Amino acid sequence: MTAEQSFPTLQVEWATDHIVVVTMNRPEAANALNTQMGRDLHLFFEDLAADPGEARCVVLTGAGERHFCAGGDLVERTGMSDAAWQRQHAVFERMVRAILDCPVPVIGAVNGAAFGGGCEIAACCDFLYASDDARFALPEVRLGIMPGGGGTQTLPRAMGERRAKELILTGRPFDAAQAMEWGLVNAVHPPAGLMKAALETAETIAGNGPISVRQAKQSVHRGLQMSLRDGLAFEIECYNRMVPTEDRHEGTLAFREKRRPNFQGR
Repeated sequence: MTAEQSFPTLQVEWATDHIVVVTMNRPEAANALNTQMGRDLHLFFEDLAADPGEARCVVLTGAGERHFCAGGDLVERTGMSDAAWQRQHAVFERMVRAILDCPVPVIGAVNGAAFGGGCEIAACCDFLYASDDARFALPEVRLGIMPGGGGTQTLPRAMGERRAKELILTGRPFDAAQAMEWGLVNAVHPPAGLMKAALETAETIAGNGPISVRQAKQSVHRGLQMSLRDGLAFEIECYNRMVPTEDRHEGTLAFREKRRPNFQGR
């Protein structure tokens, strides 16, 4: 990943040498997800997976103070044929997989409304911090459709089948405190402190061994889709990849010398 990347609907900034802040940047449309944003998010996360470079953690948020992402851009969808709707949705499907499969940890900083596709983008992150005035919803059934950006899979995994069914089948919104109580959000912060908290956690992650972090993330994410025995076997495969790395030797040496390790990702 290079520092020169630019996207029509995203603002990409390096907060430190190892932390990238990605802001969904359509504030005039409540950061609604249009085709271009879907393409931009897909490309950003695909490129990051192919070549993380110095990136060790990503913070994903929305522009402005009121919206993380208000969901699919219904203005753009007005008058779409069925075929055009499905072609657009294929872009969103690739976007979802790219975020979920990103080897670099992704922290969602939900700074406002995360409805529909916005809620689904948030749920694709590894974990979430939210402002105390954030709100969430998957209201698609009220429009005669259903969540199609991973929501029927990511929400049950975060908060359990019964709670997810209630929220998806009713389309009811829920607030940040409820999202934390039910397991979707890890912590709730005042709006002014949200990014500070997210960046502090990102800094902690970025200070750890980058190979270790990526392998641990993969072990958790993919292991949960396996039986326990298969997950244990996969964990050891991930573990053994780190044994011959320079970072593993540096971490052990730093511990003996009582100093902070200088990980290089090798």
